[in-house]
Amino acid sequence: MPAEMTPQARFDHLFRVLTSDRFLTRQGLGNEVPFFICPYPPEQAVEMEDARHRLLRQVSNKNVRVLDINLFDLTIDMLTERGILDEVLEIEPETGKDELRELLQGVLDPRQHLVSRIAERMQSQPHDVVFLSGVGEVYPYVRASLVLENLQSTVKQTPLLMFFPGAYVAHMGRMLALHLFGKVPPERYYRAFDVFNYEV
Repeated sequence: MPAEMTPQARFDHLFRVLTSDRFLTRQGLGNEVPFFICPYPPEQAVEMEDARHRLLRQVSNKNVRVLDINLFDLTIDMLTERGILDEVLEIEPETGKDELRELLQGVLDPRQHLVSRIAERMQSQPHDVVFLSGVGEVYPYVRASLVLENLQSTVKQTPLLMFFPGAYVAHMGRMLALHLFGKVPPERYYRAFDVFNYEV
């Protein structure tokens, strides 16, 4: 993403891409999965959330159906259904992140549980594109790279756009990596496209 790109320029680009036939029919991707990363400066999270809601409204006016999935809301639903949300909230203040992550790992594991819930949502709601947000809110209990890796067998025909508070950059000079908040050690993930490099 060009450093000089304004929030309005980002919005305009996203709207143009999301409503284009090229994007919706997965052209120009070779044999790669139709995953796109929308990186943005973490300090602009509020503006990006507003832009996401505007996109939802405006692309629907162009008859593009969006399945909007917030990972934080999804994990809260899962914990509630398992009947452990109150317990987690009660012990969270005096429990270390590593211990809490270990406790939640079984319930929120992407391969075993999270991806199947996303797949259920995809099957129950007709859509042309999937929005995935809430990445920063679920860290470190759910990692973006693991979600994407495990979604590869589920999301094949529909473009998926992950809103990512950080950078999607070449790491160690070669392999692309997700750099959450610009501070968390980069997690290698190379099978997605930076949506700001996608032209229509």
